[in-house]
Amino acid sequence: MSRAIDGTKRKNRRAKILKLAKGFYGDRKSNYKAAKDAVTKALDHAYSGRKLKKRDYRALWIARINAAVRDQGLSYSRFMNGLSKANVTINRKALSNMAIEDPVAFKAVVDVAKKALEA
Repeated sequence: MSRAIDGTKRKNRRAKILKLAKGFYGDRKSNYKAAKDAVTKALDHAYSGRKLKKRDYRALWIARINAAVRDQGLSYSRFMNGLSKANVTINRKALSNMAIEDPVAFKAVVDVAKKALEA
């Protein structure tokens, strides 16, 4: 029996890789051998990037909260300590949005944290 080298399974597998390589430069978008390596590496980076995105956003929220809290005369760590002592549970994303969009409400939260620190 002769060996099938142009079967549909092979074509479909290669087509799937080349479809994922759309938009890549040079041979990486049209040459299967190059596209296979490029797609594998791209998918690896995409996986780790989804994890890094969470870290990056948390760091951004903390930086925003820190900047807003320093205007009120506190550091970020003292502010968060005050919130935990006051049993206020607001996540960093919400605090960051509050600092940007509603400074009056944010100032009220800062005042609660300051009172808890004094007590």
